[in-house]
Amino acid sequence: MYPPYYIEPLNKKEQDNLKASGEAEKLASVPIRAAKNEQTCSVFYDNEINKFTNYVMRKGKKDLARSLVEKTFENIKRIQLKKFYSETDETKRAKITLNPRVIFHEAIRNCQPVLQLTPVKRGGANYQVPVPITEKRAKFLAMNWLIEVSQDTPKEIHFPDTLARELLDAAKNTGKVVKRKIDLHRQCEANRAYAHYRWG
Repeated sequence: MYPPYYIEPLNKKEQDNLKASGEAEKLASVPIRAAKNEQTCSVFYDNEINKFTNYVMRKGKKDLARSLVEKTFENIKRIQLKKFYSETDETKRAKITLNPRVIFHEAIRNCQPVLQLTPVKRGGANYQVPVPITEKRAKFLAMNWLIEVSQDTPKEIHFPDTLARELLDAAKNTGKVVKRKIDLHRQCEANRAYAHYRWG
């Protein structure tokens, strides 16, 4: 719809960062695409959380997906506040993160894989070749794994409760998703002998 030289609209945080670095002047005369429906100039807008909500969404039920993510953040806040008030030592108290957004970003960062296996056919045989992946793909895999692991639970346990626990575990660099990432890296390490097939 738009020519390739049109840039995506930036939110307030990104604009402030560009002004601070002096890059804003370069973009002053560049044409901008129209903002999408879900985008806003609010300080609370977070592109990663918005993307995560879209991954949670099934059959176009955006309101349900949004309410599930909000309930997850509420559960994280409750768990962290309970831990905060039960802790008596002030130094340990100061280390407890209460902001669910910070925990979410930390969890995504800890779950991102660096390599993945891709099948390559050589001489009639398929080899699983380890290849580096882009940051965008790594974020997608991290978010997708968190959702998959949270859905693979008994029906008595609600999705927001499981997802909250998984995010808290991932933020501490433990849990099923981090184990899955480590297992993938181990498989890549085991198949490193086939790494040269990437360039064939």
